[in-house]
Amino acid sequence: MLEVTHLVRRFGTKTAVDDVSFAVEPGALTGFVGGNGAGKTTTMRMIMGVLAIHGGEVRWGGHPVTVADRRSFGYMPEERGLYPKQPVRDQLVYLARLRGLSAAEGRRRTTELLERFGLGDRGKDKLESLSLGNQQRVQIAAAVVAQPAALVLDEPFSGLDPVAVDSMADLLAEYAGQGVPVLFSSHQLDLVERLCDRLVILANGRVVAQGSAAQLREAGALRYRLRAGTDTGWLNDFAGVGVVERNGPAVLLELTGATTDQVLTEALARGSVQEFAEVRPSVAEIFREVTA
Repeated sequence: MLEVTHLVRRFGTKTAVDDVSFAVEPGALTGFVGGNGAGKTTTMRMIMGVLAIHGGEVRWGGHPVTVADRRSFGYMPEERGLYPKQPVRDQLVYLARLRGLSAAEGRRRTTELLERFGLGDRGKDKLESLSLGNQQRVQIAAAVVAQPAALVLDEPFSGLDPVAVDSMADLLAEYAGQGVPVLFSSHQLDLVERLCDRLVILANGRVVAQGSAAQLREAGALRYRLRAGTDTGWLNDFAGVGVVERNGPAVLLELTGATTDQVLTEALARGSVQEFAEVRPSVAEIFREVTA
């Protein structure tokens, strides 16, 4: 298990990461989300030892992480670090050998990954000759070429088309299925909600919410959608009800004192009711609420 406990990082007088704690369980996909400047990239760089830690610690397998531990991690930085003028295949094999694979195994893994990402015929091409999306595919391959014990990926889905997003999601799910802890950041909240076992939400350098998507949604404000066959303007003056939004005949409500029975009884007394249902917030709505 990869653990971050009370992590702190300062830049001059600014505290960029402030007492951040969370765990990435073996076999789990953990989504790391937050607005620009929230502290995601800084936290990931501390996990990987790229930045010094000013407080707290990173733990791996129950002990403080070591340089040797980090060599077994797959890392994809925010600022891509491959060589633009070098052939794609040569770079991946080189990186695999740096991580301890034999030349033969490095070539096998490289071929496998390039084929998987639809780049089997581009191995001899220089990286700079590829489209930005294909360069992103190569960067992902570099992170996983040595069969990592953990994955730390900063915006791995950025710039990928829908087909590549699906391929990447399948790849991460396979590693998680093998017991690998996977931490990745993304601004695509619908994707994070769909893929992740757990989410960690950062704002201003602090964790403001974490848990599974279901747990976060259950903790969010409960609302109700009422769809009636008659005008619902009466709800504006109904005691204990707040109208959140209207969308044609449907009204989204918050109950601030009234009961569901009271609202439904009144609605039926005024005409037909096509729908009266609970509405839990999406992860995107929760994100906006906790980071506001």
